[in-house]
Amino acid sequence: MQKEYVLAIDNGTQSVRALLFDLQGNLIAKGKVELEAYFSHKPGWAEQEPDYYWRSLGEACQQLWVSTTIKPEQVMGVGITTQRGTVINLDENGKPLRPAIVWLDQRHARVEKPISGVWGILFKLLKLNDVVRSFQMKAQAAWIEQNQPDIWQRTHKFLLLSGYLTYRFTGEFKDSVGCTVGYLPFDYKKHCWAAKSDWKWQVANVAPQMLPELVKPGEHLGRVTREASLHTGVPEGIPVIACASDKACEVMGAGGSDPHIACLSYGTTATINTTNKKYVEPIRFIPPYPAAVPDAYNTEVMIYRGFWMVSWFKKQFGLREQQIAREKGVEPEVLFDELVRSVPPGSMGLMLQPYWSPGTRIPGPEAKGAVIGFGDVHTRAHLYRAILEGLAYGLREGKERIEQRSGVPISKLRVSGGGSQSDAAMQLTADIFGLPAERPHTYETSGLGAAINVAVGLGCYPDYEHAIAAMTRVGDVFEPDYQTMQLYDRLYQEVYRKMYAQLQPLYKSIRDITGYPRA
Repeated sequence: MQKEYVLAIDNGTQSVRALLFDLQGNLIAKGKVELEAYFSHKPGWAEQEPDYYWRSLGEACQQLWVSTTIKPEQVMGVGITTQRGTVINLDENGKPLRPAIVWLDQRHARVEKPISGVWGILFKLLKLNDVVRSFQMKAQAAWIEQNQPDIWQRTHKFLLLSGYLTYRFTGEFKDSVGCTVGYLPFDYKKHCWAAKSDWKWQVANVAPQMLPELVKPGEHLGRVTREASLHTGVPEGIPVIACASDKACEVMGAGGSDPHIACLSYGTTATINTTNKKYVEPIRFIPPYPAAVPDAYNTEVMIYRGFWMVSWFKKQFGLREQQIAREKGVEPEVLFDELVRSVPPGSMGLMLQPYWSPGTRIPGPEAKGAVIGFGDVHTRAHLYRAILEGLAYGLREGKERIEQRSGVPISKLRVSGGGSQSDAAMQLTADIFGLPAERPHTYETSGLGAAINVAVGLGCYPDYEHAIAAMTRVGDVFEPDYQTMQLYDRLYQEVYRKMYAQLQPLYKSIRDITGYPRA
């Protein structure tokens, strides 16, 4: 039986999907299990049981095999891409010691001592103490060590979710360079664990042996074990190939292989990314993340909890559309698009700043979300459109930062993620950016990126250039409307870009008075 398919596992925040691709990048079959993103025992905490991810992955795989006539024996290799920054503690027997701390978690470690030595002096001279302090507070390892020292002492391996699922598939403590994003002692320039002298090792007592072996995207992580085969239906012995994080794979799956192509992700976290062979910090002293292409970088600007706000709106104000959609047997997005189109561009003066979660430098740690321009004419439809416009304004600002830092003008937009399925959101994006907005041929772009890693890793293509050309392509294209583009440009230049500077002092006062968000 000829092996001609690739299995990509995409474990995101809201679902885990088992995706079967052919070597032309066509999605052949799919199994999907919705996830409870996290549970929370205390305000701001976000945790999930590690075994829940593995059980859900197995269910998704079993759904896949039931949905297709393709036999598991026709699969040549497996790739895993996951949400970023979710960490798991394992004991010496490979068993989880505590729930995974999910990337959405907002707890903070205590900053017990400043960085010492040459690094401390350098940070003080460069006025980077706030950046370093933020890293110290957000490092999950530091929080566990401070608050659950018994668990930390028993921790044999400290893994990202990608490393944990690799272990469950192969029995190997390995992970991909392309997945290593988070508060770990990682060298983002050299794509390896940091040197012993690096300041990040001071943040928490993570010993080098607690971390997995890193390999490049496209290299072998191991082979499917008998236990994993019984759980997933994937034949024992099939190679598992290193991929990258879901955002990095999404960029490659959208065809974003050059610095002049910007890839927008309209997902839980909204991002704009380009791929560059050069190390370019999109924001000074904030590193680019590893790309799905080996030895390349993703110059990323993110809006934390970006399209989470869209989900929030639908949950709080969109029950009517969801009910009507069920009665009519149509997707709710069709009705939400009608809601957007019922409002003119610019939302009749309603402007939104999408900083519902603070940043380290852009925006500052005191930032909050804001909506200005309310009047008695405004309805929930205006608010919904203003949310979409605010996200697009924020990502346009990210585009300009990337262009300034890289020196490369962006001439193409590829838009993927859940929000890209909205025609109204796509048109609005084209109008705000003043560029055609291109939708990739498949919705499952992160899974496709992982499939490309597997295809190259198994030698199906000589390199990534050929694989991307063969397996990705553009679907629908939304051209900007000139008159609407001019209106948006004035709102962006004359209002949006001035909002943060005007509101920042008020954000600081709110933080000082209420204590939220914490510095």
